[in-house]
Amino acid sequence: MKKPIFYFMLFSILSFLAACTSTGSEPAAVESADVETAVTNSSGSSMSMGRGGGMMARHHAVIPADYAGLTNPITADEASIERGGEIYSTHCATCHGDGGMGDGPGGETLDPVPAAIAHTSQMLGDDYLFWRVSESGTMAPFNSGMIAWKGILDEQARWDVINYVQALGSGAVMPGQHMGGAAFDPAVEAENQAQMLADGVAQGIITEEEAAVFAEIHGTVDDQMMQMRAEGAGGGMDEMMADILAALVASGDLTQEQADTFLSVHDRLGEAGLMQ
Repeated sequence: MKKPIFYFMLFSILSFLAACTSTGSEPAAVESADVETAVTNSSGSSMSMGRGGGMMARHHAVIPADYAGLTNPITADEASIERGGEIYSTHCATCHGDGGMGDGPGGETLDPVPAAIAHTSQMLGDDYLFWRVSESGTMAPFNSGMIAWKGILDEQARWDVINYVQALGSGAVMPGQHMGGAAFDPAVEAENQAQMLADGVAQGIITEEEAAVFAEIHGTVDDQMMQMRAEGAGGGMDEMMADILAALVASGDLTQEQADTFLSVHDRLGEAGLMQ
């Protein structure tokens, strides 16, 4: 087992190289709009609360045609998850944390902060995840410190680490004990959401009535996103959220006014930097 200081030094070197765009595996350019699959039907979100700016632009990102529609060809069995866990602890935990919640020591000074991938991976299609892992985060609109892993990890390794991260988020595996960081905790997420809404009301961004509508709908939207992902749905959060809200309105579980309020609150909180 390599020592944490080694990983931190490795991360620092890689981040510097990525920032200078001089790595041996520079991110491929995103294709032009006429060959991309748009993920812009509505205002999707990881529903993670707190740090980071530019959240709305990141969630409105598009999946290049080369990646759109891909599904994970590697069964998420014990062997794949074990391989993915080894890769994750070596290459990912220093920034994303052992539990995949974006709180590793190497990510403390990054802006935007590392994503809470254990949670968000439950609500994103395989194609989106494989694209993001492969092509780096240095391109707009992400502008993060993550390098392009396609030049370092082969395709199976990238799919294995996606299987591991999704297993982390679902609770199928326990986090390692390498770099530190919390595991996903629904109770903590609920507390963060309540604080986010309270801050939004206090700052005059949303009303108490709007906060109540958002809180009531949020859990249902999250749960259905996870179900869609488990059933093999592709795309990003925008696409999934549009389908979910439309279905809830069509079934009579939500009114159109409630759906519109949810999206409006989501957008305003994101633009204010209260939601990541």
